[in-house]
Amino acid sequence: MASIPLTSKEISRLGRKIYDREIRKKVERNHRGKFLVIDVETGDYELDEDMVAAGERLRERHPGSLSYLMRIGHRAAIKLGPRIKLKRR
Repeated sequence: MASIPLTSKEISRLGRKIYDREIRKKVERNHRGKFLVIDVETGDYELDEDMVAAGERLRERHPGSLSYLMRIGHRAAIKLGPRIKLKRR
């Protein structure tokens, strides 16, 4: 567990940094659309079609860890609300 509490913004920054530096090249080509959960303290991660399954496996190895969730190849892990498409003129 972290010795100094981190804000959600700091966890996101660390998670993205770990992904860009250490994980992206390993997973992006063959795992687009899958969920990735990263332990921001250790850099360990889990990958799965099911975000809950990935998170549970990571927590089994690192109880109480600070995790960053993302979806490979997408801007956000999940979408909230309806999608509205605007027509361009």
